[in-house]
Amino acid sequence: MRRTARDSEDSARTITRRGLFLGASMAAFMAVLGGRMRYMQVDQADEFRLLAEENRVNIRLIPPARGLILDRKGRVIAGNEQNYRVVITREDAGDVPAVLTRLAHVIPLLPDEMEKVADEADRSSPFVPIIVKDRLPWEDFSRVALNAPSLPGVQPEVGLSRIYPLMGDFSHVVGYVGPVSERDLEGIENPDPILRIPKFQIGKIGVERWQEDVLRGTAGTKRIEVNAVGRVMRELERIDGDPGADLMLTIDADVQNFAQARLGDESAAAVVMDVNTGDLLAIASSPSFDPNLFVRGISQRDYSALLEDDHRPLANKTVQGVYPPGSTFKMVTALAALEAGVINAQSAVYCPGHLESGGRRFHCWKGGGHGSVALEAALAESCDVYFYEIAQKVGIDKIAEMGKRLGLGIRHDLPMSAIAEGIMPNKDWKQASYQQDWRIGDTINASIGQGYVLTSPLQLAVMTARLATGRAVNPRLVRAVDGELQAVPDAPTLGLDPAYLAAVQKGMFEVTMGTRGTAKSSRIVDEAMLMAGKTGTSQVRNISAAERARGVVSNDQLPWNRRDHALFVGYAPFAAPKYAISVVVEHGGGGSLAAAPIARDIILRAMSDGLPPLEAYPKDQRGRMETLLNALPLRDIGAAAAPTRA
Repeated sequence: MRRTARDSEDSARTITRRGLFLGASMAAFMAVLGGRMRYMQVDQADEFRLLAEENRVNIRLIPPARGLILDRKGRVIAGNEQNYRVVITREDAGDVPAVLTRLAHVIPLLPDEMEKVADEADRSSPFVPIIVKDRLPWEDFSRVALNAPSLPGVQPEVGLSRIYPLMGDFSHVVGYVGPVSERDLEGIENPDPILRIPKFQIGKIGVERWQEDVLRGTAGTKRIEVNAVGRVMRELERIDGDPGADLMLTIDADVQNFAQARLGDESAAAVVMDVNTGDLLAIASSPSFDPNLFVRGISQRDYSALLEDDHRPLANKTVQGVYPPGSTFKMVTALAALEAGVINAQSAVYCPGHLESGGRRFHCWKGGGHGSVALEAALAESCDVYFYEIAQKVGIDKIAEMGKRLGLGIRHDLPMSAIAEGIMPNKDWKQASYQQDWRIGDTINASIGQGYVLTSPLQLAVMTARLATGRAVNPRLVRAVDGELQAVPDAPTLGLDPAYLAAVQKGMFEVTMGTRGTAKSSRIVDEAMLMAGKTGTSQVRNISAAERARGVVSNDQLPWNRRDHALFVGYAPFAAPKYAISVVVEHGGGGSLAAAPIARDIILRAMSDGLPPLEAYPKDQRGRMETLLNALPLRDIGAAAAPTRA
């Protein structure tokens, strides 16, 4: 069919409109393309010129600043210091050994150091920076920066490193940090990516370890541009992470330092505890060590010296060490007997110097005996036979129950390493542990803190605080997190009859203040600071009948490691108890001679603003004590370095 002229005109107009639309679209597209080409060729010319030279962008983690650890007065006991270091990245360096060889002409690098770095680079992801050397002097650091163009993949950095300005005072409490190991990673489910950075430091023991998640913080990131030879050209973007939280401990650095100094070279431990809040003011283990050695990489020689020392400086004796409590346990036996109704405070026992039971003789420490004694005198003079007798009447199960009520045989929850549970034995425990029945001789031994009974200095301090208050106070080490004070947990009553508790407290008072008290030479005479306490001596060897017949060898005639342990527990002021203390001196001999004098000095320091006041000592001791106190190697806490995050 032939088209009309009108149809032809309509068709021509349609084609013209489509052509115009297509032409306009093509023109717009060409305009956009031209604009984009101009932007890329003119405005972004410098950036694309760098990219044309095979530059690339890397994303790297920024380690967060580790939180500070402070004492109860806000003084730094674990901080951070600037650390000049050099790192190398394998994907930017290419031939790592060759670059390290060149770097060795700039800073001192030993062949084994270079080999170690090269091996670590091979094992790590190619984009992860490997620390070549840290704690560089400024001169070496600046030389690396000047030579960076000829050292592909090598970058000088300023980081932060952990430092412990009070050195050995807090080594067993705070612990130390060290590089992440494979063993560390195995114990963590879905580990933080920052832990994969070689030589990234985390807490290894103590508060540093058990508060790691709080102290570490979260990593930041940065995008950097590197050129073809691995040189960092510029930082494109930085997203800072969050620093770790600051921890404030309950410990007073001045009291802690005094306790460490007063323990001296002894293999010993001391714990000072606030009887009302549970705050630990001092928790000192001696001898100590400098944790900075571990942060910087301890030498094999130094580490071997610590391991081979028979006084075990690496062991935290305050919570890890367990000892027979000796006569410091006698208050437990007494309260169990009082509560069971088998004795009252006036019940007397005759002590001839020994007790016969089951064909065996159990001796009192005083060979001639104490004669007739009731509770107060039995505690004051530490008569063993009195407690042998009452223990047989009350039985081990009730003694063990009382021991646990007072905090023995319990693992107290603190952010510290290797906290021991100790042993508060009973009949079921012996059957489960040894498949043996409990014997009456076991009860007699346990009644004076020997036999199977084992306690730590921390547990003895808790026991003493509970005896002083009649409340189930628990130890506390963290006072605040990032400035927010932690709630003091309630301490419910132990449910002890106040009359029974008062009878035991009076006996403890007579230990230090009575004319026959075993610690009368360590009494405090200031009426506002009077101390109640209990001495203890625990045997570490068996004394045979033959040795008793010819005369027991005195401690000072025995090798050090065969001497008795010396113990003392106490609290003050007696009228309004505030602090409890326990001291254990390994192989120190008698508690009255070795442990009680140390405990008196430390608890006086806790109650004073400075050195223990001489007026608190008996007059005939003041000259000697002035000489002793002034000779202590005390640290000026205020003058100690106080490093910060930056």
